[in-house]
Amino acid sequence: MPKLNRREYMQSLVAGATMAAVSSAAMDRPRADNGRRADGDFQVCLIWGDSDPALVTLSKQIGVTHAIAGTASALSQIPRSQYVDTVAKIKARYEKEGLTIAGIESHPVPANKIKLGLPGRDEEIENYIAALRALGQVGIPMVCYDFMAGIDWYRTDMHYPGRGGCAALSFKLGDVPSGLTKWGRISEEKMWENITYFLKAVIPEAEKANVKMALHPDDPPVPVLRGIHRIIISPAAYRRVMGIVPSSVNGATFEIAVYYLMGADLEAVTREFGREKKIFYIHSRNLRGTRDNFVETFQDNGVIDLGEVYQALNDSGVRVPIRPDHDPIVTGDAYFGKAQVHPGYGILGKIFGIAYIKGTLASRHIPYV
Repeated sequence: MPKLNRREYMQSLVAGATMAAVSSAAMDRPRADNGRRADGDFQVCLIWGDSDPALVTLSKQIGVTHAIAGTASALSQIPRSQYVDTVAKIKARYEKEGLTIAGIESHPVPANKIKLGLPGRDEEIENYIAALRALGQVGIPMVCYDFMAGIDWYRTDMHYPGRGGCAALSFKLGDVPSGLTKWGRISEEKMWENITYFLKAVIPEAEKANVKMALHPDDPPVPVLRGIHRIIISPAAYRRVMGIVPSSVNGATFEIAVYYLMGADLEAVTREFGREKKIFYIHSRNLRGTRDNFVETFQDNGVIDLGEVYQALNDSGVRVPIRPDHDPIVTGDAYFGKAQVHPGYGILGKIFGIAYIKGTLASRHIPYV
């Protein structure tokens, strides 16, 4: 289990009760004119959209002022000439509700042909570049993207019985269906060719737009799924990606649990990439098991000592958005009356995740907003 000392444990309980606990030292620090603290903080985020008033209200009630948004759905339906205006309107809607967009998650426009290396990828790249320019123009600073071709993040059981009967996500390599997908086999070499083609076209434009590109690891980080190779499965792969187009905006989403499944030394990698200013975004989740057979847990009962990881991030000067990810669905959880609850994204689990992150950061006097 994660090791929390007495002080961390007690303050985590306080955060769970208040949902907005911060240390008095953090409260006293000066703030910049834009409301952010002048010396830089982690930005605790949720990925809920701005279109559901209940979720917006809930964010405010638990002290979450930063959001991770999406643009692919909106931008996929309009010409590039309308990107700037559309992104500006999305940003304005969040700001009207008191939420600051800390970044975009998933590609800002559809990118399946890019990842698969199919005809039409050049058009998608042009859309991508236009989207990055729009994001930069309106002041959205980061994109969390992935390069999982054909199959996105994948689990073999979306309702695995977890602690107290909660519904958790799990993966067992032996339970992956046999046979190829409709895209057939895609080799490791081809996947590296595809990502190289993409990076060489997009990273220079992202740099001009001042938008950081935070690459999410392949999840789970297995070498092949149904004939399609997965390449972002190790710290070495990240080093290779960063070397293809060296740039201050070519970096990583530090998905803590997936890095653990890679077999990485979490604190060592954190310090390495942190010192190099290559960590742009953090997903905080916990789990039990190994790369080929694991179950995701609440943040307080997995094998990862998240407090030590947060400390290493802080000590390395990382000050980026952080959000809970893939929290189990608990009894009574519902998406505010909606019939379907997306596995990993229930309301009560997210509240628990926010409380855990805030409590652990506060107990270590790590600054956050």
